[in-house]
Amino acid sequence: MLAFIIRRLLQAILVMVVMSALVFIGIYLVGDPISMLASPDATELDRAAIRQSLGLDLPLWQQYMVFVSQAVQLDFGKSFLANQPAMQLILERMPATLELAFVSMSIAVLVGVPLGIIAGLRPKAVASRGIMTGSILGFSLPNFWVGLMLIMVFAVFLGWFPSGGRGDTVAVGPVQLSLFTLDGWKHLLLPALTIALAKGALIIRVTRAATRESLPMDYIKFARAKGLSWGRILRVHLLKNILIPIVTISGLEFGQVVAFAVVTETVFAWPGMGKLLLDSIITLDRPVVVAYLLLVVFFLVMLNLVVDILYSVLDPRVRLQGGRS
Repeated sequence: MLAFIIRRLLQAILVMVVMSALVFIGIYLVGDPISMLASPDATELDRAAIRQSLGLDLPLWQQYMVFVSQAVQLDFGKSFLANQPAMQLILERMPATLELAFVSMSIAVLVGVPLGIIAGLRPKAVASRGIMTGSILGFSLPNFWVGLMLIMVFAVFLGWFPSGGRGDTVAVGPVQLSLFTLDGWKHLLLPALTIALAKGALIIRVTRAATRESLPMDYIKFARAKGLSWGRILRVHLLKNILIPIVTISGLEFGQVVAFAVVTETVFAWPGMGKLLLDSIITLDRPVVVAYLLLVVFFLVMLNLVVDILYSVLDPRVRLQGGRS
């Protein structure tokens, strides 16, 4: 187990080095951030002074080496626009994105797993066909359109929920969370439903396929032959064996929501990391973009590590590579 975790951490460091170099070169090629920072009336002398103050007058490889030497000390530089540490800006936005991802994936799992089991148990029933048709819609509809329709219906016509922003927050230690206030839930529900619709559709299809695959297995037949109730068979035998693909998909999708919920956060003006990333790319704020992607890569690698560890907990037959078999 320890060897497996160490190997994953080394992989994360390697991926972060490659990612930082690619992003550095990519943003360098896209454009000059001085054009965004300097006033249109600024002279060439003024632009040169700004470029020198930010270290942008150095060759690219020197800029990258300066960044690496600072990054190993967990200093990712200051935002060109906000003049604040880039990692601080990201960490300030992280709680908003994490609670959006947590609520949306919780809705997707709590709704998707039961519906997927129902669709798998009786695939030819009318209800099952309706569930699968709904899952296709969930896949097909683009996030921005779903978000706009939810705003139109529930915010504009009915006036039940606000159309954007983040509600009241309370301090939980050093973190500000909106999960513990009614106003926070009102602001959170529509963006969470927007994401949960697509993620829930995927979980429905995965659960249905796993259920259909497990039903003909001998342990299900044996449980039925023993006269166990369907409720016990589902809870003890079926659900336990279909959890591995569900955990895999849920873990990967949670990481995707945390890393790239840009569209939903933009539609609902949700002050999370995705909106910060989009704004930083538009303004060529390289320190924020590089720091964000490095953090996301590390987070995704750690999330995959947690999912792999959960495998061995759910199914003791699974042994992590590097552990004793």
